[in-house]
Amino acid sequence: MAKRGRPRNFDKSHVLQQAMLTFWQHGYEGTSMTDLITAMGLSSPSIYAAFNSKENLFRESVALYRITEGGRVWSTAMAAPTARAAVETMLRISAEDFTQPGRPRGCLVVLGALLADRENEVVYKELKQYRAESLDMLILRLKKGAIEGELLSGQDWRAIATYFITVQQGMSIQARDGTSRQTLLRIASSAMASWDTLCLSHSPTKN
Repeated sequence: MAKRGRPRNFDKSHVLQQAMLTFWQHGYEGTSMTDLITAMGLSSPSIYAAFNSKENLFRESVALYRITEGGRVWSTAMAAPTARAAVETMLRISAEDFTQPGRPRGCLVVLGALLADRENEVVYKELKQYRAESLDMLILRLKKGAIEGELLSGQDWRAIATYFITVQQGMSIQARDGTSRQTLLRIASSAMASWDTLCLSHSPTKN
């Protein structure tokens, strides 16, 4: 979409933060230009002049989310000393971050565009790719654990990583539906109770 209007004097980082929170709360499809105008305190022409399109504004909002909100989960998890600690940290910090007081519940990358249609096909594919990158990070961390002797080699690490990512994404949906942080932490603990069976026992699955 062509640029329209001229941007007013405003703090771009602040208005982008407001856009991120709005998309986080309502999703891409559920966020209207009226919602963005109200949240950002800008006119429609000013928004288009600064960000070119709703799609690009969403893209920048997701980038900000991944650096600020989602970044804490994965940077802390990947810095954990063991594969088990990495997975448990990922789940527990997710439970905490998905239920922050005064913030939208759940994860923008999970909930931002759940269905692909003509209007949001591009952003859906981008969020899908980001979710795949998270899965790949977890697979690599599990494989590293096997190489270092922490985990039993020969397991289907993709399936195991997918299981824990599925738990995390389910926690995001549960958080959006109002599930308490305490319950989400219990879910994380329940998932970790399967660790020995999944990662430390012989399995006919592939690596």
